[in-house]
Amino acid sequence: MSAKGLLGDTPDRDYSRKLSLFNAHARPELRAAMAGLQLKSGMRVVDVGCGTGEALTWLREALGPDGTLVGLDLAAAHVRAARAHLPAQILIAQADALRPPLPAASFDLVWCVNTLNHVRDPVRGIERLAGLLRSSGRLALGQSSLLPEMFFAWDARLERIVNEAVRQYYRNRYGASEREFGAVRALVGVLRQARLKNVRSRTLMIERVSPLSADDESYLTEAIFKNTWGERLRPYMSAQDYDELSKLCDPQDPAFALRRPDFHYLQSFTLVVGEL
Repeated sequence: MSAKGLLGDTPDRDYSRKLSLFNAHARPELRAAMAGLQLKSGMRVVDVGCGTGEALTWLREALGPDGTLVGLDLAAAHVRAARAHLPAQILIAQADALRPPLPAASFDLVWCVNTLNHVRDPVRGIERLAGLLRSSGRLALGQSSLLPEMFFAWDARLERIVNEAVRQYYRNRYGASEREFGAVRALVGVLRQARLKNVRSRTLMIERVSPLSADDESYLTEAIFKNTWGERLRPYMSAQDYDELSKLCDPQDPAFALRRPDFHYLQSFTLVVGEL
């Protein structure tokens, strides 16, 4: 990432809680995507944008005691959180993804999830990461939400309004247009522009219906209803629509979405893999 990423990222930014909530929520699908890579004992793997480190735990299980595992993240808070629960054998370093402090041509796999949307020049970013790969090494680039979230399976109108309000908020806060985030919908093209070979893609659906697990409810209530939506969307919605949204997002309200028997949620997770 550059000194300041597309979403305002700096070493001081802290998404620790949101990252942990997402990883707990999407753990089955993330692990299924990882299993499809058929990792072998003794491989060398780096997780770029490792966040709070949950994926490193899963990668460690696949690589066994003979594997080498490294995690990189720009945010100091994420590095601290990862170090707090990971064994000392896993190297966790605070680093810019575009300037990885690692030797070239030294890894069998680069795992990089929900990071490309923070990079101003995605192709250049992928080229830098590909430089870490050994001959025939692979880069696994993951991104959630290529398809819009479907929190309101019973109300497509409100879903559309909320999604547009979120877009307007991001445009105003970061001064970034939707075109600047186009790479997250064009992962295959980005890897091919970076001259990776045998590019292939797999999309899994994170699908939940009521009743929800505690991990699912925590993620949706805190990370989405409160911190992605919440008060910050009020300026971008009519008073009536915002009032309806607030009731759906309030655990104390009888209309709380996550307790409805017809609650149905879909979110996509796409993993695109290319070879050097």
